Amino acid sequence: MQLGDTIVFGYYSQGGMVINNDKRIIEIIQDIAEHIPLANGTSLSASQLLTRFNFAPNVQYSYAHTLSGGEKRRLFLLTVLMKNPNFLILDEPTNDLDIVTLQTLEDFLEEFKGCVLIVSHDRYFIDRLVDHTFVLEGDGAIKDYPGNYTEYRNWKSEQRDEEKENIKIANAKAAEIAKPVVPEVKKEIVPEPKPVSTKKLPFKLQRELEELETEIPVLEEKKLRLEDELASGLTDYNEIQKLSDELKALTEELEKKSMRWLEIQDEM
Repeated sequence: MQLGDTIVFGYYSQGGMVINNDKRIIEIIQDIAEHIPLANGTSLSASQLLTRFNFAPNVQYSYAHTLSGGEKRRLFLLTVLMKNPNFLILDEPTNDLDIVTLQTLEDFLEEFKGCVLIVSHDRYFIDRLVDHTFVLEGDGAIKDYPGNYTEYRNWKSEQRDEEKENIKIANAKAAEIAKPVVPEVKKEIVPEPKPVSTKKLPFKLQRELEELETEIPVLEEKKLRLEDELASGLTDYNEIQKLSDELKALTEELEKKSMRWLEIQDEM
């Protein structure tokens, strides 16, 4: 990786920094710089920056050992900002910072003209400040999404819905293709069996005709159920193939019995 000569990094880590407890708060900041330039052309003194981040003037000359853990984290943040970086890396910056400090930090970063890389679980903080989201997709793949975290989640949800719809359409097409190309039994050709006179038929044919008139409606109902199931949006290829094979065999059986019914009718 090559870095430009003008890049100045500022790194706020979760581990914090080792603070010299024998120094005054303002001295710790002044050791870095007396002033920090702002994007609008003005500047802030070390004291003004401390005041902005809720270290009152009467507190700034206190010794660092008097600070609480959260106040030391806030002071560490100011040591990073006072270096006037143009590439700021913030690792979980919302941990251990009070709400007022967070709001001040958000306001400061909105005015920041450099690049900011934020690692955080605070979705509100990220949504307010970022305009690109790096998504770790696994196996070293990183997606750069042009938007904040909530926008990425909404886009991802839309992608999943679209993918499900595409799968449903593909399954319906697959089911249509899987249908065997055989003459369908038309209702006008094979009407709902009606009572017919069987007096002239031999007993064996009469019995066969009665069985066919019972079996054909059952097979037609099974065929409709299989067609509906194939068009319901299945995603398992093996299940689709199994149902397609069943539909093909059922259609062939239905055609065979329907033709036999017609043959017996011709003998009457």
